[in-house]
Amino acid sequence: MKLFIFEKQVGKNISHFNSDFIMSRIVRTEKPTQIGCMYLETNGVVGYHEAVVPQLLLVISGEGWVRGEAGLKVKVKVGDAVLWKKGEGHETTTETGLTAIVIESEELNPSEFMLEK
Repeated sequence: MKLFIFEKQVGKNISHFNSDFIMSRIVRTEKPTQIGCMYLETNGVVGYHEAVVPQLLLVISGEGWVRGEAGLKVKVKVGDAVLWKKGEGHETTTETGLTAIVIESEELNPSEFMLEK
């Protein structure tokens, strides 16, 4: 399990085309990719299982805990990202609720864009 940060402060100012915004890049893929939004309510849990493909969890609201194969629970909050390798066991839990974008693809390499935590 690897932890990353994609908060505003790690992004870059974009001014092309008379734009004025900050973009925090996440990942680039060439192979098929699935992107979803996961909603965990109060006391929600994604039970312990093995990742079928590499998975990237991006916390966009709330907070909770993630656990990898080492069994260590790590607190996650808005702006945190977690990467699990294919076949890696993992779990996500929350006491108060958590919403996350989940990206799944055989080809994930977020470290090219995000800061490792």
